[in-house]
Amino acid sequence: MLKTVKVRANQRALVYRNGGLQGILKPGTYSLWRREVVIYDITKPFPITSDFDLLIQNEDLKEALALILVHDHEIAIQLKNGLFVTVLAPGRYAYWKENNPFSYVMVDLNELVPGADVETVWYSRPELTRYLRVFTVDTYQTGLLYIDGTFTAQLKPGTYFYWKNERRIDVYKSDMRKIPMEVNGQELLTKDKAGIRINFYVVYQIVDIVKAFIDTQNVDRQLYGTMQMALREYVGFYTLDELLADKKSVADYILTYARAKAADMGVTLFECGIRDIILPGDMKEIMNQVLVAEKRAQANIIMRREETASTRSLLNTAKLMEDNDMLFRLKEMEYVEKIAENIKNITVSGNGQIFDQLKTMFGTGKTN
Repeated sequence: MLKTVKVRANQRALVYRNGGLQGILKPGTYSLWRREVVIYDITKPFPITSDFDLLIQNEDLKEALALILVHDHEIAIQLKNGLFVTVLAPGRYAYWKENNPFSYVMVDLNELVPGADVETVWYSRPELTRYLRVFTVDTYQTGLLYIDGTFTAQLKPGTYFYWKNERRIDVYKSDMRKIPMEVNGQELLTKDKAGIRINFYVVYQIVDIVKAFIDTQNVDRQLYGTMQMALREYVGFYTLDELLADKKSVADYILTYARAKAADMGVTLFECGIRDIILPGDMKEIMNQVLVAEKRAQANIIMRREETASTRSLLNTAKLMEDNDMLFRLKEMEYVEKIAENIKNITVSGNGQIFDQLKTMFGTGKTN
């Protein structure tokens, strides 16, 4: 049966007869007798089907196609005019040579890190990100790189990219800022056998990450234990009263005691001190009783001092009044005035001598 086939400029046609590939038709109009025709868009990849190996034996098709082979341990970064397009996973790919503006960067995933031919701006593309392991070390951190369980390098702040492959890659990060540590609830005995509980604090900083995390196992825990031992050693040499009177000396002693040991762990100590000294219930009651007794004694001393001062003042006043009649009269009038302030009414009874009595009371009737 005769049929007409039109092949456009962006197309190619494969002609089959009895299931076998006979040739390729370029753009144009064709009249074909008993032929099967399959038209392809040359701007798109040629499909890799189950019969591709048989088709590619045709010399015309083999010459028309560009074949890309990506091995199992590889990926191919596809570029168009030098710009990122996509990433080709392992497999076979075919493109028409007449419309093939692509170039490729072949990547061996067995390598540890991307090479110089892989542009850093491509790392953010989702097609490439799925093949990358990304580790970020923040500004205040330092990282330790382990490859297959072996320490390899110390990482400064930044973002690091490694290919996903069979190798094991781990990055452990440490905070390099000053860190407060609480050493709470330490139950200790003083020199005079007083049982107390101390809440302590220390501020430290990791300065050597290799010592802290490679040479030392669980640096936080070991530092905590060092502070505990320092507290026990110090408190045991002092009585409770001495400890309460000079808590600052605890910090000075522990800094001296623990700094050398902390340095061996890659840690620097900056400051420490006692937050609280907690006494047991019976001890607290005894201390309260002592405090009350001390305050009462102080109050009695103050009262005695005031009484002594008051008596001395009265004695001085009496001596002055004895030598000065006018001062005596003024003192009498002062007392009478105070009495009069509290009198609302005066009832007069009796004979005319009442006026003489009032004169005598207010000092106007005194005779020498």
